Amino acid sequence: MILRQLLMGAMAALMFGQALAQPQPLDEVAVLVNDGVILKSEIDERMTSVKRGALQAGQQLPSDAALRTQVIDRLIAESLQLQMAERMGLVISDIQLDQTLENMAREQGMTLQGLRQEIESDGTNYAAYREQIRREITIGQVQRIQVQRRVQISPQEINTLVEMINEQGLQDAEFHVGHILIDFGGDETAARGRADKVLELLEGGADFAQTALAASSGPKALEGGDWGFMNINEMPTLFAEVVKDAKKGDIIGPIKSGAGFHIITIYDTRGQEVQEVAEVNARHILLKPSPILSEDMAKTLLDEFMADVKDGKADFGELAREHSDDPGSAARGGDLGWADPNMYVPAFRDTLARLKVGEYSEPFRSSHGWHVVQLLDRRITDATDQANSDRAYQLLFRRKFGEQVNAWQEEMRAAAYIEVLDRSGRRS
Repeated sequence: MILRQLLMGAMAALMFGQALAQPQPLDEVAVLVNDGVILKSEIDERMTSVKRGALQAGQQLPSDAALRTQVIDRLIAESLQLQMAERMGLVISDIQLDQTLENMAREQGMTLQGLRQEIESDGTNYAAYREQIRREITIGQVQRIQVQRRVQISPQEINTLVEMINEQGLQDAEFHVGHILIDFGGDETAARGRADKVLELLEGGADFAQTALAASSGPKALEGGDWGFMNINEMPTLFAEVVKDAKKGDIIGPIKSGAGFHIITIYDTRGQEVQEVAEVNARHILLKPSPILSEDMAKTLLDEFMADVKDGKADFGELAREHSDDPGSAARGGDLGWADPNMYVPAFRDTLARLKVGEYSEPFRSSHGWHVVQLLDRRITDATDQANSDRAYQLLFRRKFGEQVNAWQEEMRAAAYIEVLDRSGRRS
């Protein structure tokens, strides 16, 4: 009896040892992509992620088979692009990755730690999420490098789209219109002379409503020529033709019609997208430190220049022409012209922000060297046209970039070795 029990125990131990010795597959190769592979676990993880996202967004998904095909196609495209990044030596450092994640957290109004807690709250592994973001950044940079040069946008395309943007904006815009009509009164030449005189008075600052009461023969003369707010489709054709590009405060005319000469003003607009930019006009002297000119010497020299300027012994513009290391502005006496201050490096921009019109700065250091700057003037400009041109370019670029990315990916795929294996690892 005891011997039998010992034999049974030995057999059980042997069977257990054989079970332990049996190899346990940890993962399987699902797709061969050139010299790389896509593992079954990658496909499963991506499918789980897609399903989780669809559930949170309340979206319907196709069947698992169809979804799996889509996921495999996406992973193949990613693999090809990551392989290209590797050949290019493109690497996203941990510092770049951390900065991106911090920006993502900031945009959502949370800290990086808060973002991590939110990601992990639904069961997502933060380390895996972090690496996925690294992959996405890498792929984005590869696409920009490889595809951007393939995108061509003509000025005509931009102009056509700008016209469409302007027309679409006019559908919602309303203009507060003032109107004066100088009728012919049997003498067109005399009427034109009266109209020119009225325009001269208005441009000289005369009140439009009072002038309309005194001089207008129009249907709204008793209301000071005030037609109120009107949409482009509601106003008389004559008005509609001239207010399309008009801005608040504009005075337009005289415009001849069968009734006489018209003068129109735009009191105000609403529903119209207007982009205004605060610009500065400045001039400066730049000295760049070198082996010959030390940092201290550059600052001291600028101090001496400014002492002479303030004492009336030297002219700022002449000093800039003779000594400034900024060749673009030196020839103009240091004049930088009108510009959005945000185009300048932070030290230069911030110094201008502290100055009053006409005031000189103390010598200061920027990434370019040592400067003294004078703020000549400030103004607010209407940058709507430029903003619409920039918007049109970006819209066209994004559309064409997407088209070229798809074409580029198809070219890479056509030239690649790709083989999808079944779950056992055999070629299908």
